[in-house]
Amino acid sequence: MTTIKGSCHCGNLSFVFETPDPQEDIVLRACQCTFCTRHGGAWTSHANGRVDIRVKDENMLSRYRFGTTTADFLTCANCGCVVSAISEIEGKAYAIVNGRCFEDFDFSAADSTKHDFDGEACDERLDRRSKRWIPNVTLTTD
Repeated sequence: MTTIKGSCHCGNLSFVFETPDPQEDIVLRACQCTFCTRHGGAWTSHANGRVDIRVKDENMLSRYRFGTTTADFLTCANCGCVVSAISEIEGKAYAIVNGRCFEDFDFSAADSTKHDFDGEACDERLDRRSKRWIPNVTLTTD
């Protein structure tokens, strides 16, 4: 099990991501939508992973929904970093984390691939997320 810590620039939003993959096998997916390209998102997840997301000041947590409005992108209102996205599917939360927010991570070893989800039907999108995104998600406020 690999444990990776991450946070926004100011530390208001942080997470601990656990994945069965060794660090060198983690794939960062660079979504090509306008939101992700403008924010430099490089997302990762694992269907057998877990993520614990912590919020220090809930007033500085911004949730942004766009497009299909099927995911909340968690952004720090103080420093502007997007750390995660959470999608609720049939009453269960699934998440991805932004690899650009990882701490102590060797980015040279990570495969970063471009992905374009334009044209994907909403039901296909939710099905993909339920199979590939992190299924064990906790979001807590200090």
